Amino acid sequence: MALRLDFITERLGGTLHGEPSQVIEGLAPLEFANPSELSFLSHPKFRNLLTTSKAGCVIVGRDAEQAARARGTCIVVDQPYLYYARLTQLWKREHPGQSGPRIHPSAVVDPGAHVDPDATIGALSVIERGAHIGAGTVIRSRVTIGENCHIGERCIIHSGAVIGADGFGFAPDQGRWEKIEQLGAVRIGNDVEIGANTCIDRGALADTVIEDGVKLDNLIQIGHNVRIGKNTAMAGCVGVAGSANIGANCTIGGSAGILGHLTLADGVHVSSFSLVTRSIHKPGQYTGVFPIDDNANWEKNAATLKQLHKLRERLKALENSKPANQRNQGTAS
Repeated sequence: MALRLDFITERLGGTLHGEPSQVIEGLAPLEFANPSELSFLSHPKFRNLLTTSKAGCVIVGRDAEQAARARGTCIVVDQPYLYYARLTQLWKREHPGQSGPRIHPSAVVDPGAHVDPDATIGALSVIERGAHIGAGTVIRSRVTIGENCHIGERCIIHSGAVIGADGFGFAPDQGRWEKIEQLGAVRIGNDVEIGANTCIDRGALADTVIEDGVKLDNLIQIGHNVRIGKNTAMAGCVGVAGSANIGANCTIGGSAGILGHLTLADGVHVSSFSLVTRSIHKPGQYTGVFPIDDNANWEKNAATLKQLHKLRERLKALENSKPANQRNQGTAS
């Protein structure tokens, strides 16, 4: 398994400084790479690793070109991390694993399901009646695609994911719960990747919708009738309650939660472990963590917390209005 540096740059671009015929046998992080491997530097805080790395070649940005050339062979590009991502794709295409049957013998595919001839279904996966699997989509092992769910083209669904289980719908009835049958499905667009053991519930009436280019990490829960816009990405353990509408090009940090029936605009970025309790209509970065408490106390504290910045400004104004000698006394005490 090896590629020449000139083969890489001919296909991906970049300016090579070094011997074009040099052979690369693998990709590795800067601190672990050996002289036969290629690495990359994408963040200035790791610049110190550049001088000590034993990598045979390093992908760097133009800001690190001088240091990289002084060190040895390098490929200079505008966006090193993006270049590295495309290099991993090239590497996998040029070094494919052993190919087996498109549909593993242990997979269960209902006769009423449609699986494109160019799709792959892994071991012990289940494709239920009426499901649709698009061209180039890869379903890993032990995945369940529920009845009438639609998966687009070039998707990757990792092991253990469940697409189209019943949403959490129950009506209270004198101390017990009456099940609400979930009559919708799940519709997933093209170029979507869904992590291991992630669950996406079918809609109650209308469908749950995951639009093109969405990336979901492992262990994410998407409730019924949620809609996620194009190219939004969510890190592990995010929970999205039913009927939330999340815009395009959003990012949701790990273990964040989004309450049901809320709307997030395009370009909203939610920090890890934040809980979104209201709709967000403007793009930007949002963070919110507040300790659990008795609900009455929590509501009082939350209301006070929201006013802290105003109280701070009033306190500053009061301090500034004091005579200088009083301000100095307050500082001394």
